[in-house]
Amino acid sequence: MKPWREIAHPHPDVLEGTFQQSEFAADITAVRSGKATKEYQDAAAFFDRTFITEGMRLLLTSVAKRLNGKGGDPVIQLQTAFGGGKTHTMLAVYHLATRSCPIKELTGIPGLLDQAGLMDVPKSRIAVIDGTNLAPGQPWQQGKQTVKTLWGELAWQLGGEEGFALVREADGNGTSPGKEVLKTLLERYAPCVVLIDELVAYVRQFPETQQISGGSYDTNLSFVQSLTEAAKLVPNAILLASLPESEIEAGSQRGVSALKALEKTFGRVQALWKPVATEEAFEIVRRRLFESVGDTGARDAVCRAFAQAYVAEGAKLPSETQEARYFNRLVQAYPIHPEVFDRLYEDWTTLEGFQRTRGVLKLMAKVIYRLWKDNNSDLLIMPGSLPLYEGSTRNELTYYLAPGWDAVLDKDIDGDRAETTELENKEPRFGAVNAARRVARTLFLGSAPSAAGTKQGIRGLDRARVLLGCLQPGQTASTYADALGRLADRLHYLNASGDKAQDATRFWFDTRANLRREMEDRKARFNEQNEVRGKLAEVLRKLAGAGGGFDGVHVFTPHVDIPDDGALRLIFLPPEKYYAKGDARLATDEVVEIVRNNGTKPRYRSNRLVCVCADQGALARLRDCMRTALAWGSIVDDVKEGRLNIDRLQEQQAKKEQQTAEEVLPRVARECYKWLLCPLMTLPTDKVPTVESFALNPGGNAYAAEIERVCQENELIITTWSPVHLRTKLRELYWKADKPAVSALAFWEDSQRYLYLPRLKSRDVLAQAIAKGAATKDFFGTAYAQNGDEYEGFKFGDSNVQLDDTLLLIEPDTAKKFEATLAAKAAAASTASSQIGTASPPAGNYPTAGNGAAPAVAEPPGSAGSAQPKARAFYGSTEVSAATAKMRFVQIAEEVVAALVSDPNANVKITVEISAEFPKGVSDQVKRAVSENANSLGFKTKTWE
Repeated sequence: MKPWREIAHPHPDVLEGTFQQSEFAADITAVRSGKATKEYQDAAAFFDRTFITEGMRLLLTSVAKRLNGKGGDPVIQLQTAFGGGKTHTMLAVYHLATRSCPIKELTGIPGLLDQAGLMDVPKSRIAVIDGTNLAPGQPWQQGKQTVKTLWGELAWQLGGEEGFALVREADGNGTSPGKEVLKTLLERYAPCVVLIDELVAYVRQFPETQQISGGSYDTNLSFVQSLTEAAKLVPNAILLASLPESEIEAGSQRGVSALKALEKTFGRVQALWKPVATEEAFEIVRRRLFESVGDTGARDAVCRAFAQAYVAEGAKLPSETQEARYFNRLVQAYPIHPEVFDRLYEDWTTLEGFQRTRGVLKLMAKVIYRLWKDNNSDLLIMPGSLPLYEGSTRNELTYYLAPGWDAVLDKDIDGDRAETTELENKEPRFGAVNAARRVARTLFLGSAPSAAGTKQGIRGLDRARVLLGCLQPGQTASTYADALGRLADRLHYLNASGDKAQDATRFWFDTRANLRREMEDRKARFNEQNEVRGKLAEVLRKLAGAGGGFDGVHVFTPHVDIPDDGALRLIFLPPEKYYAKGDARLATDEVVEIVRNNGTKPRYRSNRLVCVCADQGALARLRDCMRTALAWGSIVDDVKEGRLNIDRLQEQQAKKEQQTAEEVLPRVARECYKWLLCPLMTLPTDKVPTVESFALNPGGNAYAAEIERVCQENELIITTWSPVHLRTKLRELYWKADKPAVSALAFWEDSQRYLYLPRLKSRDVLAQAIAKGAATKDFFGTAYAQNGDEYEGFKFGDSNVQLDDTLLLIEPDTAKKFEATLAAKAAAASTASSQIGTASPPAGNYPTAGNGAAPAVAEPPGSAGSAQPKARAFYGSTEVSAATAKMRFVQIAEEVVAALVSDPNANVKITVEISAEFPKGVSDQVKRAVSENANSLGFKTKTWE
């Protein structure tokens, strides 16, 4: 396929860069006076470059019929938007009526006459009244004649001295000549055409009450009314007048009043002009800027390739591109893409001052000139092709916009220092097709007018429309979609509504920095040690939830503030103590410091701590996400408090962005804090703890559940323990030849202290292991006291044991020996008892009669006489270490007090006695805290000495 420059050749004046001067130096007055350039002055040249639109065809047909006296509209009002082709249409009528060449040389006119059933159009007299060329209070000269009014000018142009004589008196005193005089004037010089341009601009200059040389406001309105009535009465006379479409174009309040009055006057007899349709504009621009396309086959091949590429991309592009007729639009607009026309005619023409026809022609002439000079090789001239890097083209567009757009273009859109250029230099796949700049140019063309508030509620372009402005055959839409996504996150002035990943999102440029840039600026304001770390700590606390089976969760807590008790604790290390696979010393050294020290004191229960730390590689992204969430939150808060003034759409965007940023935090926090660190020692003789690391899965289970899973699967925390393992540890470390029994609670205490012992989740895990082991004779025996080689409360193979301060675990061989000893003693006692019950008492052992002594007979065990009275009271006291007071009080309550109150008839009273001595005297802070807490807890005595 050939690029546009090899198929469609611009006119010489476009290529030479002189189009602006030749195209826009002329107006209807310049043509009448013979001072216009050839493109306007010569009738054949004018029609050669003029595309006869549907509206112009109907108007010229009506004019031709009227001048032939065969019907047609006598009065036609040309009322369209600024730049809608009014003056050009008047010039077409002017050249048709005054031509100096045969009718066959006027391109398009012979066919028009054939359709109307006419042979020719008679050469006619013509009067051109330009409201901007005449001054109501300043008479002007026509030859030797001084003319003061519009009717004087009309008469002079139609009939010279003779014609002016008909209205001389009315011209002198500034009064309207009346319908009959004007009818006579038109009849005498018919066939004739009266062209009145910019009438509102003339009439609005009259003072309200004062009459000047040109008459008054009312006399001029009367003249217009009389002229329309007179034209209606003359069968081969026609009046064409142009009026602005909007009140803005009418100017001041006086101009608005004049417009309404003239609309009412013309409304009685007018025939309305049909404005140029967008599709017709394709051909207007093509004819005015390009020579005829010679290689139509090459043109059609390009257009077909575009249509096929659009169908292949499907729903990624606007729905109209999927229709077969879009191929026809491409052909009609060639070599300019239809999207360029759509944006100019739908968006840019809403701007005050941008002309529908001249504005588009002027802009496209500059675009084509620059692209031709720069050897642009695009297949079509597309929105993404606009050379916004070039000053003349840029100025042509920014002229109609509010101040501030030059900075937007320089920084974000096009130029050597623009962000788009930098992105393309870094990303070869973007640079290969100028993806970033093409996307930005397309967005500018489609969004700049909406920034002026001309289309409230509909801002910018959606993703499909952006892709349409960039994509060419042989390219993929994904490249431009990726570039759009990158630009939305990067550009200073580019705004987006809603989720950028959604197709319904709209993108637009604005002269105000977008909220994302405001957010980026705010990100640097937050202090790393305070706000960022505080936000991260909040996220980690929520992630840890109930703690995954831990009794306490500490996030970035100094080791002096981590309690040294029996609770199982999960500790999150601060982000600067990160873990790196190549060098984990920062994290492991911190873990060792925590398990060794509790402030200035050594840590007693080191084996109750498990740590989580950050991965160095993910820290930067985590910090950035935290700052992003904080920045969006501050923007939303400032809007709520009135400290930041943005529109409603941006407020919704800020809330949406804040929600999105907050939703991202848990995921990135998990991805970063993914290392579980566990301190341990292999042997009791190890002097320095080692730290093992375990990776947490950032997906899948909840974070707390994932930590619990890793701890259990790697036996970092034991939730269910077999008595086999308990017996093994007791044999390794506790049972000795001279000490075959060990306190169960002492083992529990040691398991909390020493890193070479298992880390049991709770005391209940040990109690369950003891209960299971005590049920058989394979693991250990139990007792509650030891007296030499004797064991009180001895049990072996009995699971009815309770873990308390007195419980002893006895080495199984020793337990078997003691069990055998007890059995032997029981057997001996049983034999002795049976002998006592059957033998005669020895002679001489009983007292003789009369000595008064009762016979002393030993009672066998279990007889009624040996029954002991029941205990009626219990008194107990124990000393409790201040370091373990919390745990010991819980144990006393669970194991002693609970047993006592289990008897419903028991009357249990508990007194707690505290004695504390301070050799150097107590501090005021401690004294005050103890006294206030003792009062609130209802202490009966609370004395300081």
